[in-house]
Amino acid sequence: MDKRARLERALERRDLDSIWFARPNAFAWLTGGNNVVDREGDAGDAAVGFDGEFRVVTNDIEAERIEVEELPDLEDAAVERYPWYDASLAEAIADRTDGERAAADIDVPGLETVDPTALRQPLTGRDRERYRELGRETARALESVCRELEPDDTEREVATALRVALSARGIETPVVLVGGGERARRYRHYTPTTAELGDYALVSVTAQRRGLHASCTRTVAFDPPAWLEERHRVAARVETTALAATRQAAENGGTAGDVFESIQKAYADAGYDGEWERHHQGGAAGFAGREWIATPGHDAAVRAPMAYAWNPTVQGAKSEDTALVDDDVEVLTTTGEWPTLSATAVGGELELERPAVLGLADS
Repeated sequence: MDKRARLERALERRDLDSIWFARPNAFAWLTGGNNVVDREGDAGDAAVGFDGEFRVVTNDIEAERIEVEELPDLEDAAVERYPWYDASLAEAIADRTDGERAAADIDVPGLETVDPTALRQPLTGRDRERYRELGRETARALESVCRELEPDDTEREVATALRVALSARGIETPVVLVGGGERARRYRHYTPTTAELGDYALVSVTAQRRGLHASCTRTVAFDPPAWLEERHRVAARVETTALAATRQAAENGGTAGDVFESIQKAYADAGYDGEWERHHQGGAAGFAGREWIATPGHDAAVRAPMAYAWNPTVQGAKSEDTALVDDDVEVLTTTGEWPTLSATAVGGELELERPAVLGLADS
């Protein structure tokens, strides 16, 4: 079902005259563009509405740029302006829905609220093609930076290099984590500091372009601890098990809680029972870093075709990529140029090549 049809159903189901989206990820989902100038707010500087036809509302500072550059999927949408000094975006939406029954994803006086998360699932064909491009380019940037690392590089230097490499590709970085060996052992979210990498490093990113988000992690070793390889393999097997369970849940009408149960069992099977309690395990990806994060008993529907980013950790090790799950499992954040290891899901339902630890001892 295309996006227009989903919105028509939402209007009918809720008996609405119009529905409006001003949050950046929802705006991007519908337009393929970006409505953000100031990143500190929840809403952007433009909203897209649907009442059977699409219309875009923005202030007169941004109107021309939005119309020319930020509506690749809605080139025929009417762009309506309001004076920047005379109203807020919420007030402009309220003016245009006066007397209507309407809903918005931001707080607008007199309007109902709408959560667009369910509307964004599953991914359309165009979304999937864009996701493939984003995944390849994200992995290419991450891996190119990782191949150049040295033990005395600081975490912040690596993070800066990664942001530059992605920005050059028109990709933003909501999350960049770089953990040198000492901090990667201690913390699951290794936010970059001035610490040097030391004996090994975990480098993780969540990248965003046109609203789509791709997450991946790579491990680089200079003089790795003896346990790193084994823990990395365990994390890769848990991730593969999660993807196998995701495919099965999508086929059988299962839930996030069903997948989470398989993750718990995979940790236990590897001798790390309870390790899942120390870090979230990921979930559905798409027009958010995670459209939902799985938890025990979570009743979110597992849908396909849809992207999923599972990120299991075993103290000091992590395995994470973004994959498209449909009839098969297609890893999106891959280049084919990184060393791999073969990981088999618990139960044997799926075998995948997963990124291995890259040794740079001789570099």
